[in-house]
Amino acid sequence: MKWTVLTDNRTNNDLLKTEHGLSILLETEKHRILLDTGASDVFIRNAENMGIDLSTIDLVFISHGHSDHAGGLQHFLRINERAKVIVSSDAVSGKFFSKRRYLHSITTEWPVHLHDRVSLIDHTHEVTDGIHVIAHIPQNHPMPLGNQHLFVENAEGSYVNDDFRHELALYVDGLLFTGCAHSGLENILSACPYPVKTVVGGFHLLDDHESEAELTQLAKRLTETYPDTQFYTSHCTGDKVFATLKTIMGEHLHAFSCGIEATT
Repeated sequence: MKWTVLTDNRTNNDLLKTEHGLSILLETEKHRILLDTGASDVFIRNAENMGIDLSTIDLVFISHGHSDHAGGLQHFLRINERAKVIVSSDAVSGKFFSKRRYLHSITTEWPVHLHDRVSLIDHTHEVTDGIHVIAHIPQNHPMPLGNQHLFVENAEGSYVNDDFRHELALYVDGLLFTGCAHSGLENILSACPYPVKTVVGGFHLLDDHESEAELTQLAKRLTETYPDTQFYTSHCTGDKVFATLKTIMGEHLHAFSCGIEATT
């Protein structure tokens, strides 16, 4: 398998644009899968600059309802007429907000014709050809402290803490895509019933939230529990957080950025 980062917060390539968002192209023997769509059409423009034809994508996986992961979907559907979209029903129906720095909506504007191409997921199962989606992730391990800034609007119009029932993870042939890992990296790994060789995605570990001691313990647990797993992260993983984790995890932890290609 091969995966290519189409948009991310970071890049080392001057020809590519960045944004607060994530989109990755995953190529398997049978499928070309778009893992999230970033916040805008940046991933499409970057793909063009990298010589990647997105019209051949046959499956789109949306990890959760926040606009930095699904905001580009409406742009993608204009250039691709064949891909099916996998998303949680709770993501499509939810209204999401962040109170970090100031109150603002992070709700995705879903395309009006989405229902023609969507598969709404409400439980863990194999969706097709070895592609497994993990839903309603149990929260038995610590949740990221950055979640304290994130809310959903309930039926009464009040803001309540997001429980991330709208978050999905995707597994295929040893690779686990975490999206933002709002549910917690350990919880997602525990919920995956298959052997994980590679973890790719954001960890939602923001700088200046978890203490250095908490991050150190997390890194130790990950290396001890998953000694044969390689972890790749960027997007919502802070630079200081990465440095702390790297000290413990060493060659088990890698940073990705917009434009990189990797094989698994």
